[in-house]
Amino acid sequence: MFKAFVSKSHPEFSSNRQQDAQEFFLHLVNLVERNRIGSENPSDVFRFLVEERIQCCQTRKVRYTERVDYLMQLPVAMEAATNKDELIAYELMRREAEANRRPLPELVRAKIPFSACLQAFAEPDNVEDFWSSALQAKSAGVKTSRFASFPEYLVVQIKKFTFGLDWVPRKFDVSIDMPDLLDISHLRARGLQPGEEELPDISPPIVIPDDSKAADIDESSVMQLAEMGFPLEACRKAVYFTGNTGAEVAFNWIIVHMEEPDFAEPLSIPGYGGAGASVFGATGLDNQPPEEIVAIITSMGFQRSQAVQALRATNHNLERALDWIFSHPEFEEDSDFVIEMENNANANIMSEAKPEGPRVKDGSGSKSLDIIASIINVFR
Repeated sequence: MFKAFVSKSHPEFSSNRQQDAQEFFLHLVNLVERNRIGSENPSDVFRFLVEERIQCCQTRKVRYTERVDYLMQLPVAMEAATNKDELIAYELMRREAEANRRPLPELVRAKIPFSACLQAFAEPDNVEDFWSSALQAKSAGVKTSRFASFPEYLVVQIKKFTFGLDWVPRKFDVSIDMPDLLDISHLRARGLQPGEEELPDISPPIVIPDDSKAADIDESSVMQLAEMGFPLEACRKAVYFTGNTGAEVAFNWIIVHMEEPDFAEPLSIPGYGGAGASVFGATGLDNQPPEEIVAIITSMGFQRSQAVQALRATNHNLERALDWIFSHPEFEEDSDFVIEMENNANANIMSEAKPEGPRVKDGSGSKSLDIIASIINVFR
C-alpha cells in the first residue's frame, strides 16, 4: 500500500516493470522535499555535501566544487576478493559440469571486504572529455570525491551492476563482508591545500554545430543498440540526442524514453539558432537543455518540466540544477515564474555569490552499522 501510494504519480514505479531501489529512494526523497509541512524536513537526516576535486594532469592545477547528495555509491572491487582460489576451482567445476551435462556445483560467491569498496571509492577516476581551462583545450583529468559533511544517517548503495560487451546490464553476484563499525572520517574533504593552484574560472567555448554535419550519427552505436532489440529509429534518436557519446549513454537514454508515445517515430532533426544566440545561452525556447542531461535528472524520479526549468535556470549545469530543484520544493509550472527564471539565468551564472541550497547538517564520520541503511539495486 505504501509503495502504491508513493508511486502512483510516477510512470515507472507505478508499473510492474523492473524497479531500481536507488531511483525509488531518490523519488521518495523528492516527494518528502516537495510535501514537507513546517520548518522540519525529514530528508535532512540523509543529505550531505560531496566535494569533488578535478585536477588537470598536464598543468597539475585543480578545481574544487560541491554538490548535494543523499546516498554513497560504492563500486564493487572484484579484484579484492578474499576467496580467489575457491572461485577458480568453482569456475573449473562449472565448465566441466556444463561440458559433461552434469548438475552444476553449488554456487560460490566472491567475498569482497567492505574496506576494499571504500578504497575503490577513494581512488581517482579519469574524467572523460575533460576541458582544461588552464590550457583552454581538452586534456587528461582525474576526479576524486570526498565528504564535505557527514549525514546523520548514511545510505549506502553497492553498485552491483555493470555493462557487458553486448551492453546488457550484468549483476555481480557477490557477498560483501560488512564491518561492525564504519569509520569514513578519512574521507573528510579538506579543500584547497597549500601549494595547490586553482584552474582559471573560464568556461569552454560553445561550438555551434554546422548544419551540414548536424545529421551525422554514429551508425556503429546505432547498430549495437538495434541488435539488442530496440527499434532502429529509436536507436538513431538515442545516439543523436546523446551527442554520439557512445552506445552506453544512448542505452540510458532509451531506458528513460522508451515509454514515450513517439519513441519509435522517425528522427526529426531540429534547426540550429541564428544570429540571436548568446554565448551564455539564450532565453525562451532557444535555451533548451541537452536531452542527455534532462534524461539523467528524470531518471532520478523528477518531472521533465522540473528538469528543464532547473537546467535553464543554471545554464545547463547538472549539479547546480539538482541543487536548484531541492531548493525549490514549491515548484509549479507557472509561466510567469518560468519566464522570470529564464531572464535571470545569465545573472545567476555570472554571480560569484554561492547560491542558497538545502540545509546540510554535519556529523561524525564514524558510525555503528545499526544506523546505516544499505540499499542494493535489485532487478526482478
